[in-house]
Amino acid sequence: MDNNCCNKKTKRDLAEKKRIISRLNRINGQINGINKMIENDAYCNDVLIQLSAVENSVKSLSSYILENHLYTCVARDLENGEFDTIDELISLFKRFNK
Repeated sequence: MDNNCCNKKTKRDLAEKKRIISRLNRINGQINGINKMIENDAYCNDVLIQLSAVENSVKSLSSYILENHLYTCVARDLENGEFDTIDELISLFKRFNK
């Protein structure tokens, strides 16, 4: 397991936190909706369509956070000569491409 996740932090301004949390809340709402669909014996096809929507929402948020990561954290680290960030990025891209 990579220990970098516990040692580094990303400072986000309040507006950025609100934007991300809002998207996470929407995803949570989608998941809660799927729970209700299962409780109400919704048709499999309908559940699968909603699961696909959740997956797309998560991918979209991941891409948004990755883009911000590249422009902020990675750019800062490279400017400071912290080239181990490249290894971190390679590992991250491998996870995304599974």
